[in-house]
Amino acid sequence: MNRSALFASRNAKEILRDPLSYIFCLGFPVIMLVVMSVVNESIPPQAGMVIFRIDNLAPAIAFFGLMFTMLMAALQISKDRGSSFLIRLYASPMKAWDFIGGYFLPMMFIALAQLLVCAVCSAVIASITDVELNIGNLLLSALVMLIPAALMTGFGMLFGSLFSEKAAPGLCSIIISVGSMLGGIFMDVDALGGVILKICKVLPFYYCVTAGRCALSGEFGEMVSPLLVSAGYTIAVTVLAVLAFRRRMKADMN
Repeated sequence: MNRSALFASRNAKEILRDPLSYIFCLGFPVIMLVVMSVVNESIPPQAGMVIFRIDNLAPAIAFFGLMFTMLMAALQISKDRGSSFLIRLYASPMKAWDFIGGYFLPMMFIALAQLLVCAVCSAVIASITDVELNIGNLLLSALVMLIPAALMTGFGMLFGSLFSEKAAPGLCSIIISVGSMLGGIFMDVDALGGVILKICKVLPFYYCVTAGRCALSGEFGEMVSPLLVSAGYTIAVTVLAVLAFRRRMKADMN
């Protein structure tokens, strides 16, 4: 455990040393909240659009920001592999779980900080735009989004273990684009229905955003199903990431 904590501390310092981590994980989601709220204020009330209203937008943008933790995790692991840093550490007493915990823990702390920043920003926007937000539900929504945070960290660990420092970020960018379109972040996929909605319900992104929205709106009964699906995807992806990392570790040691 001590080895994992020390390795996590090192990784946290490496991630926080990069200014891009602040821009993408903290600054960008806040900017998107502000910009989309301004767009919402410009839409005539008779249009009946609520997708960009802060009580609907907050969980979506929170998840959008969490997808960048996937990028940070993938970059960190692939960079360590590319520099042979990990290969040298394999000679130490550290086990596979020490490495996995060392990458997973700092990303979750970053995700928690990101979610709290988004929650505070959403509360401020709600007060300015006269939208009623329940603070308790807002905090619950942030806690619920920790499961999607673990999911995106798992994706980052998986891609960082399987692909190089050049390939992993490109694949993460594809996932971010797909998640943004099919997760219901910037468009109402429930209103679209049809094939688009069916595709959305095959992927985890839709359920992650829906769980956060249900928590914020107080629809706790409706929250259970998407939350369980999100948790199932999180477990599956995390297991794949662990297996991929252990396989890469054994291959590099031989």
